[in-house]
Amino acid sequence: MTDLSSGAASAPHAPRVFTLSDFDFSLPPELIAQHPAPERSASRLLDGRAMQPVDRIFRELPGLLREGDLLVFNDTRVVKARIFGEKASGGKLELLIERVLPAEAGNPGNEVVAHMKVSKKPLPGSVVHMAGGRQAGGFDAQLLGRWPTEDGPLFRFALHGPAGESPWELMDRHGHLPLPPYIERQQNSDHDPDEAEDSQRYQTVFARNPGAVAAPTAALHFDEGVLADLAARGIERASVTLHVGAGTFQPCKTENLAEHQMHSEWYEIPLATLAALERCRQRGGRVVAVGTTTVRTLESWAKTGQASGDTNIFITPGFAFQVVDVLITNFHLPKSTLMMLVSAFAGYAHIMGLYRHAIAQQYRFFSYGDAMLLERARSTP
Repeated sequence: MTDLSSGAASAPHAPRVFTLSDFDFSLPPELIAQHPAPERSASRLLDGRAMQPVDRIFRELPGLLREGDLLVFNDTRVVKARIFGEKASGGKLELLIERVLPAEAGNPGNEVVAHMKVSKKPLPGSVVHMAGGRQAGGFDAQLLGRWPTEDGPLFRFALHGPAGESPWELMDRHGHLPLPPYIERQQNSDHDPDEAEDSQRYQTVFARNPGAVAAPTAALHFDEGVLADLAARGIERASVTLHVGAGTFQPCKTENLAEHQMHSEWYEIPLATLAALERCRQRGGRVVAVGTTTVRTLESWAKTGQASGDTNIFITPGFAFQVVDVLITNFHLPKSTLMMLVSAFAGYAHIMGLYRHAIAQQYRFFSYGDAMLLERARSTP
């Protein structure tokens, strides 16, 4: 485990092979934010652009950027993807719908892939009853098999509602917001773990395209006042879509990072955003990514040339960034691929120093926590 309590770090330019243990650290549990700040832009902002960190408030962000910069947001919308049900035998189960599959031959548009939480998994062909089942106003789900392969980690279901509703309609009516596992809520009933504040605050103010099971949390700090201030200062805005999957919360488990199997997520970059990126480069502006999901989207495009599709890009120290110059991000889980990404972006030693400072200054961590402003390191960490 990396000792964040000390200033010890590797030589700034010494080449090294990073392992999983390098990205572990001890975090006091009381620093894990359980609720959002009273106002979105009232969160704290750790300005980590220079070697010496500066403590700020998030609403100061527009003054820290430059006229001509381009801010790129992820406009995905979190859906009510967590649904409770039972098997025909009466055994309880829970689905977390990760993706609605496009309509195609053999799929009229009612198929989804999901994580399944159950004591004994049903066999392919089995029908499970969600939210009481179709006869009780809920819906039935037939297990078709695993996805994307026969031994894949997810399960493919065909959903059947009483009135032929789409998966989106069924989730909206019967689902619950899939809060991160480290956010604890007092349950009002066995099937009602989310709170009213989460339906509003675990969603960005510019969320447009439904499909995420987790919020792009760095963007949760933006409100209309900050957006207006950015526009007044000549800072352009553009958007991408990456539907954040549950894999974003999964810690890496292999000490050798090369053995880690990265989860896959769907992304799209609109033509208008591609044009905005070109204008930004032509005028000498900087591309400012709001969140690691935006980084993964833009760098996937730069790496593959594809403006839409699935990405399992794994960004670790030594990665050659091609698009993003500045990053706004929250504080991340130990041993997570996101810790590796920010270390690749700003430098491992620098990130560890910023995390030491954040813990000492009682910053709030994770999805509802505070934010950090970083510039891309110009040399090997």
